This record gives sequence, structure tokens and C-alpha cells, in this order.
Amino acid sequence: MCRGIHRTMTPKWTSGKKILLGISGGIAAYKTAELVRAWVKSGCDVEIIMTETAAKLVSPLTLSTLSKRRVWRDADFTSDENGWRIPHITLSDWADVMVLAPCTANVLRMAASGDASTLLGATILACARPKIFFPAMNERMWANPATKKNARTLEEYGCVVVDPDSGDLACGTAGKGRLPSTDEILDETWAALCPTKDMEGKNFLITAGPTHEYIDPVRFISNPSSGRMGYALAAEARFRGARVVLVTGPSNERVPGVRAVKVTSARDMLKACLEEQAGADVIIKAAAVGDYRPKEYSTQKIKRADSPLVLELEQNPDIALELSKRRLPGQILVGFAAETENVEENAIKKISSKGLDMVVANDVSESDAGFAVGTNRARVYFAPKWASAPSPVIFGTKQDVASGILDILARLF
Repeated sequence: MCRGIHRTMTPKWTSGKKILLGISGGIAAYKTAELVRAWVKSGCDVEIIMTETAAKLVSPLTLSTLSKRRVWRDADFTSDENGWRIPHITLSDWADVMVLAPCTANVLRMAASGDASTLLGATILACARPKIFFPAMNERMWANPATKKNARTLEEYGCVVVDPDSGDLACGTAGKGRLPSTDEILDETWAALCPTKDMEGKNFLITAGPTHEYIDPVRFISNPSSGRMGYALAAEARFRGARVVLVTGPSNERVPGVRAVKVTSARDMLKACLEEQAGADVIIKAAAVGDYRPKEYSTQKIKRADSPLVLELEQNPDIALELSKRRLPGQILVGFAAETENVEENAIKKISSKGLDMVVANDVSESDAGFAVGTNRARVYFAPKWASAPSPVIFGTKQDVASGILDILARLF
């Protein structure tokens, strides 16, 4: 999984989703306040169960204030005050998804063995909704065969167990055992909650970001692409159940749960795409690939001189065309066209010249559709074999546009 700056992409359908959070007694429990706030900000309803140890690490009052609901504890398990409302049943029936974060080694064992002696354990056992476990513990505890066996058991039961992050741990050591970031927990939650799984079983190959064509060790030719459009497509495809490989040029973006292949130049990107092509049902070329590269590369920094610096450029390989030549039966190829004039004419020409099924075209001279902005305005054009398909205009955040493109692909499938 790639690391870097990740701007959580919140889907439009999160409002009203019901999340049941189980917090166990790891030191990372204090991070759940930020998590609850993020879910609530996204329009979700959040119920919380805490172990007694967790309640010593983060205040139940804080979490109750953020969630605007009571926090459930072991004392509520058999309390007469609840009457017929049996908490572990009513909470598990209420939830759309159950998230365990942080999940200690003990709670992992309890869940794997079906131990219902606590409110949290009984709720895990009773919950028939998707369950996502985020283990967090000392690195030796996580590496212990007993812990690994419990994690595998839960996966065999259909649960999602997300590996911990690596880094400095509260016990003073460093290793694999940290609770993943709030952004990553949100992404895993959205993937579990996505109401549309129309890409389940499909394999996507998506390219994103710019390419860098180096002149010397410190200078390169590139463009202002941030990669956000390609990354939004990768996130949306993953939410909908697809397996995604993202071949990405230099970018600070990232998508948890997506296998990223990092490249630098156009030739690097072509090589990576050819290596991944055979496994793809859909290939989306969203990267802003440099058309040209310096004919000569200087191994030493070119020094400033009184005379102008003259660069001779040569063409880079046409990645879309090369993939089209090698396309497999049933494989769908989608291209992007960033234009400044004659958008429709150029998009249609690109479809025929490169053998694409569809092209997503936009006028990058527009203030709301250019490089490195948060929105996009795109029109989709189709190959003649899809002639009956309309050419819709999609406008909104890049996640909105990604969702619209995936809706179109679902119809093509």
C-alpha cells in the first residue's frame, strides 16, 4: 500500500449510514475521537461500545459529545434500566457496519473464539453486518502465531482484518503495530458501506498523475497534474468492489487498499502498464503523460551559460495506442483528453486513432476543470460500437466525476 498525503474522498451516499464502533483498551483509543468526528461530519450516525480499559484511555463523555449519543459499556450488558432492549442485539441489528478500532490482541482472540462474556464480545458475535477489525498492539504481539491465527480465523468468517501500520509504538519500540490513520479507517468503512457493488469481480488498471522527463539530475519536463482524477477513479472502483492496480506518476496522493505501482517517466509507465495489462478487465488512462522527452540526458547538472540552452525533444511512446494493440477480448479501454480547443473533434479523433472504447474529455483552460483543481467538467464520447450510448456531461468534484464514469462503465458491462 502506498503512503503519502491522502485527502479522504467522502462519497455522496454516506449520509444516514449507521456505524457501530467498538473501542478496546489499546493506547490508540485516544485517536477514536477524531474518527468519530469525521464520521459524524460525513453525515453518519455513530454508536459506540467501549471496554472498561478503553474508558480509562479516552473519556466516554468526549465520545458521547462528538457522537451525540450515549456510550455503551459493560455495565449496560445486564442493566435493568435497558428493559427488553438487549444492547448487544439492538446495537447489532441497528448497524450497517461494525468497526473495531483499536482492536487489541485480546479482543481479536475473543472475536475469533466467539467469546460473549462482555458487551463488546457479545455484540461482535451477534452482528451479521460487515465487520472491520483494526488491530493495534506491540509488534511482537502482532507477529505472534496465536494472533495471526486469530486474524486468519476472522477473515475465514468473512470479516475484514486490516494490517497495522509500521512506525514508533507507545511502548517505546518501533515496528508493525500502529493503528492506521483516520483516513485509512474512513476508506475501509466507505468500501464496506458502498451501496453499489457493480464492479465486484472486475479488475481495473488505472493510470494517474504526471510523468517527469529528466533533462539532467535536477531538472525535468512535466505538467501541473496532481493525479487527483486518477486517484478518485481508483477509490471509486475500490468502493464498488473492484480490484484495482494504480500505475502512478510522481504524486503525493494515495488510495488505501489499492496496489500502487510508482513510476517516473512515460517509458516507465508504459512498461508497468504492459506488465499489468493481462489481468485487467478495464483500463483507464487518466494520467497526464508527457508526449515528449529530451533526446539527450545529461548525467551532470547543466550549468548556466550566457548562451541559450537548446533542447532537442523526441516523442514518448503512445501508451494508449500500445495497450490498444495488445488488448484482450472483452477488455474495455478508456482514455482521457485534456484539451484547450476543439474538444469534441479531438476526443472523437482520439477514439479512432487509438482504438479506445470511450474518451473522457475536458477543456483544461476552464477554471473549474483544469489541472490541480478540486473539480472537473467532462464530456464522455464513445466508439461507434457504443453509438447508442449518450454523451453525458459530468460536473462536480473529481469524486463525483469518477462516480459518473463508473456508472457509465457499469452500463457498458
